[in-house]
Amino acid sequence: MKLWKFAIAGAAMGLGSVALAQDVSKQVKARQGQMQIVAMNLGVLGGIAKGEIAYDAETAQRAADSLVGISMIDQGPLWVEGSDTMSIEGTRALPAIWDNTSGFMEDWQAYVAAAAAMSEAAGQGQEAIGAAMRDMGGSCKSCHDDFRETN
Repeated sequence: MKLWKFAIAGAAMGLGSVALAQDVSKQVKARQGQMQIVAMNLGVLGGIAKGEIAYDAETAQRAADSLVGISMIDQGPLWVEGSDTMSIEGTRALPAIWDNTSGFMEDWQAYVAAAAAMSEAAGQGQEAIGAAMRDMGGSCKSCHDDFRETN
């Protein structure tokens, strides 16, 4: 009887880990949603910086604070191995993320710093937002150049 319990428990654990290893769709959707939120808020701030959207301190601050909010999300669970362009369809994440995790996390930390700087600049006017956008854009570009498949 005890042998059967161990056999069933072992099989259940094995099947659970296989299923977990194969289904990364939730993680991919979550990180893609996160990036859409970043893009949406950068669109607002970029529009303000370019003068295409009238500067409004409250609108700018909400957009910048959303960028900071994204920076506070633990990235580890979103970037699981096997969720890259070579493993699944529907992602632009390159395998380089897992080959150079420390570089990827350095780029993420640059985003975190740029988001914090943007939050500081948001209440200071259009020019301050423009200056902060250069740093923000640089942090995004660095990560995308190394870790994201181009269209």
